[in-house]
Amino acid sequence: MPSAHVARRTFLATAAAGLYTTTSAAASPLGPIRIGQIGVGHAHASKLSVYRNNPDYEVVGIVEPDEQLRKAAQERDPYRDLKWMTREELLNTPGLQAVLVETPVRDLLDHAAVCVAAGKHIHIDKPAGQSLPQFAAILQAAEQQKLLVQMGYMYRYNPGIVLLRQLLRDNGLGQIFEVHAVMSKVVDAADRILLAEFRGGMMFELGCHILDLVVGILGKPADVTPYIRHSAPLKDNLNDNMLAVLEYSQATATVRTTAMEVDGFRRRHLTVCGSAGTFHLQPLDNPAAVLTLSAPYRDFKAGTQDVSFPRYIRYVDDAADMARIIRGEKKTDFPSAHDLAVQHTLLKACGEKIPSIDQ
Repeated sequence: MPSAHVARRTFLATAAAGLYTTTSAAASPLGPIRIGQIGVGHAHASKLSVYRNNPDYEVVGIVEPDEQLRKAAQERDPYRDLKWMTREELLNTPGLQAVLVETPVRDLLDHAAVCVAAGKHIHIDKPAGQSLPQFAAILQAAEQQKLLVQMGYMYRYNPGIVLLRQLLRDNGLGQIFEVHAVMSKVVDAADRILLAEFRGGMMFELGCHILDLVVGILGKPADVTPYIRHSAPLKDNLNDNMLAVLEYSQATATVRTTAMEVDGFRRRHLTVCGSAGTFHLQPLDNPAAVLTLSAPYRDFKAGTQDVSFPRYIRYVDDAADMARIIRGEKKTDFPSAHDLAVQHTLLKACGEKIPSIDQ
């Protein structure tokens, strides 16, 4: 096995090659990007603290039309001392460039459409609603105005995933023939009732994150077969035990997610098998990898070795990448075609009927 130093050196070499983004150490000479947030109702809305702590951004205000949610959020650290305003006030704030859309999922796309119509870059939390045509229209409108739509899938900038993408670019794993992904946890009774709003249940809530990874590895599948189950001995309507099988011409992928797995965070994983090697990342939230290769690759030898990574903090690198894209320093690594393919795949994995759209 390579030493921890070797593993870390390999990761840092990857970072230096521009494959990994980190928060700027100091504010850009161009000045901070003026950004605001709509909503505190999404489970990940508190990510606003990442932008408040990043000198690339100036958070100008926050919108929450629901009085109860607003009052509950005002004294929480991510929102403390911010200016609360209406959506119209936010979108008319001088110099505003970008908006984080962090409402309940059912409302994400309606707010995102208004933001894009107002000429703003947007970050939309996950998943991208239930209407594929509406999401496609938002992506198209953003492209026409050269605006960024960044999705809030939380493993895109995970250092293990960054290394995997480089392996795939270099064909280090050969021809991919199998992908397995699992993302589960225990959901309490109150949250189960909220999540049951959507037929896709846990696939819609959690599976979207790992479907984003699978589509990034293999592309849009030729077919998706969902297996939808309610397995807990509870009388709610949550589809809590979900499996999707994705079919490709030379590969298959399985995606599992449940609301019942004890210590599910520890077993969240992604495994990618190719003709020249296998990459296993587990757990996803505190990544460590086992890499098996038939031939040496960069600092890695043939055979099986453990790979460690620096601590991963969600959304820090999403924010850094957004700043670089808005400033024209790079193009997005996740174009609209990818995001649309992910959403199409997700809805099929949830057992939804997919309307015809122009792609």
